Amino acid sequence: MRRVAGIDEAGRGPLAGPVVAAAVILRPRRPIEGVADSKSLSAEERSRLNVVIRREALCFGIGWADHVEIDALNILQATFLAMRRALLSMTLTPDHVLVDGHLLPNLSGLGKVLTARAIIDGDVTQPAISAASILAKTARDSYMDQMHTLYPAYAFSDHKGYATPDHQRLLILHGPCPLHRRSFEPVRLALRSGL
Repeated sequence: MRRVAGIDEAGRGPLAGPVVAAAVILRPRRPIEGVADSKSLSAEERSRLNVVIRREALCFGIGWADHVEIDALNILQATFLAMRRALLSMTLTPDHVLVDGHLLPNLSGLGKVLTARAIIDGDVTQPAISAASILAKTARDSYMDQMHTLYPAYAFSDHKGYATPDHQRLLILHGPCPLHRRSFEPVRLALRSGL
């Protein structure tokens, strides 16, 4: 049986926190009802599906790249690093990989030669990518909710680190916290204004 993994990420755009990628191999002929692009689902639907996907998928993996790696590598390379880590954390190695977007991470050195295809809007058209988008989003949101307890002044549980007007206001008011991505322009500006 040819194993096909879908890969997607959450957290490329935020000003704070990690970028998280997930890889999912679904069981052939056993679709999971309700799986869709994570952005089209409510938090409650994502949470419910997160449990179902983890239970029903043939295999899944989650990979992270933190804010320090994002600043050191750039967001695209950090995203690719998170995708590689998601694949490496799986108990099964896929034969083929479907990646949401138009670019592919380096897939060499993962134990065997993998074929891959980048699919624009794959999180809408490919169930395995949709499932990966749900796992990545729920993992990252949960992490940012935990970080809210450490840094309550930034309201991370409300915006998950994205550049909302409220987050940008709090960033200017308090200056960056250790989770903020120093390479992102609004954070650089907040650092400069705090000097």
